[in-house]
Amino acid sequence: MVAKLASNHMNITTEKEQIRQHILAARGELSGDARASCDAIITTRLLQLPEYKQATTALGYMNFGSEYASELWISQALADGKQLALPRVNRHSNMLDLYWVEDPENQLDTGLWGIREPVVERCKRLNDINEVEFALLPGVAFSRDGARLGYGGGYYDKLLAQMMHRPTLVCAAFGLQIVAHIPQEETDIKTAWIVTEAETIDCSATGNT
Repeated sequence: MVAKLASNHMNITTEKEQIRQHILAARGELSGDARASCDAIITTRLLQLPEYKQATTALGYMNFGSEYASELWISQALADGKQLALPRVNRHSNMLDLYWVEDPENQLDTGLWGIREPVVERCKRLNDINEVEFALLPGVAFSRDGARLGYGGGYYDKLLAQMMHRPTLVCAAFGLQIVAHIPQEETDIKTAWIVTEAETIDCSATGNT
């Protein structure tokens, strides 16, 4: 039984890595102009979500590489008066710590993997992660049932597993990042919404808008 479980886990891990590499390569081929156009449309769609409008506290992330430009959404969330938390990798616990950010230009600096993170001395720590009502999560690939494939570190699954009151989980992605199926393990947590330049997918329903 143990050997079978180990084999299943290895198969899932291999399949995930194949999907990850395929999508990262495809996403990297998007031109700057095409990505900028998609970024603008996705941001508008995110801001139209009722769950976003109703939330007073939100969790975001700083984009890097060829990701959706979440910095556009972050700027508008702050302009809309949201309390915004951003993550910082805690290298001792290998977990994400959250900090309130009001001024990204002055409160963030380049951190792990070149991603901009809150500077501890300039931000207030979010001690109760259950305060977050709306969470925008990064990812590499997504399926319409809400399965999310990240970069392999499991940071967000570990963070969300700690929450007693889970926020509305939303992922922003380019249409090419939507795949037919993503293998899931017990620790994987699904998202409620996936927003692309072409559609807003309600992962709890069979249809989308």
